[in-house]
Amino acid sequence: MPSFIRCGLPLASLILAWAGAASAAPPPVTATLACAPTKACASPLPVRMVIVTMFEIGADTGDAPGEFQLWKERRHLDTRIPFPQGYHDLYYNPDSQILAMVTGVGTARSSAATMALGLDPRFDLSNAYWLVAGIAGIDPEDASIGSAAWARYSVDGDLAHEIDAREIPQDWPSGFFPLDKKGPHDTSPPITEGRVFALNPKLVDWAFALTKNVAIPDDPGIQQERARYTGYPNAQKPPFVLIGDQLSAMTFWHGKRLNDWANDFTRYSTSGKGEFVTSAMEETGTLQAMTYLDRAGRVKMDRVMVLRSGSNYSMPPVGTSAADNLMRENEGYSGMRASLESLYLVGSKVVDELLTHWDRYAEAPPQ
Repeated sequence: MPSFIRCGLPLASLILAWAGAASAAPPPVTATLACAPTKACASPLPVRMVIVTMFEIGADTGDAPGEFQLWKERRHLDTRIPFPQGYHDLYYNPDSQILAMVTGVGTARSSAATMALGLDPRFDLSNAYWLVAGIAGIDPEDASIGSAAWARYSVDGDLAHEIDAREIPQDWPSGFFPLDKKGPHDTSPPITEGRVFALNPKLVDWAFALTKNVAIPDDPGIQQERARYTGYPNAQKPPFVLIGDQLSAMTFWHGKRLNDWANDFTRYSTSGKGEFVTSAMEETGTLQAMTYLDRAGRVKMDRVMVLRSGSNYSMPPVGTSAADNLMRENEGYSGMRASLESLYLVGSKVVDELLTHWDRYAEAPPQ
């Protein structure tokens, strides 16, 4: 017998209690699955956390993992939701209300998939937090492979002028300069619209403070790789958590000169506030879509977090050419598995805190 009956609550109170419980209960997944993608849905799924990954290797479970697999397996994301308007079907856990997506590689796919999800009536994303969790190249001047960086800024490295490296004037630092500049030595203030995306600084600081002491596993493979980076003390440290910004570009670049360009480009684009740490391909597409969705009242941009972990260094060690090191990395990223574990361990600390104390964070982001 329920306790409130044993306590002698009147029938009217019992009915109200049942009604309140029914109204608070999330809609059954089966009702949402009956809704057609992009069509009106009377029973949208409540979502508290969206995990945004960019790629998977092979199957979604049971083989060598990509960015998605550890989240799917360890967070029991077992409910498959058709998503024909995107790259990959969605997965959901009705108990935790975590929804995970795989956008596909590149800004075009990430932007399209994020926009498609944000406009899908099958999901209530009004209070959802978003964690973009992906691997990246990492600057050995700042961190080691396996390290995880919370971004304050994501900078678009594709909106640029470029000339072939063989035709660069001697006084140019590289063959690239921002699209809004008249030349590589133009010091006019940057145009940031559509090029620079600033994350909620209080949320970034909160996430870092929460995770800065997370123990990231080390292993002999990445120890051997970082030992090659003599003269770069941060590159030789065991994996750690830091705050560091991201340059998002469709070209997989590599080398000391381009690493210098990435640092200069990030500093210029953020008026000196940003520090390049990770290189990736998708965030400016994802964040552009989120910006528009926020304007439309579909999501809250101040609840978006970007976490990238280093699967490889963005430049070679001293004594190795950029070409040789790039070909070596193309055979398999030296920090691939370490970076995936890092993403999950660090990201999960934030996910657990938000979901465990949802009564505290549902209405406003932590500070």
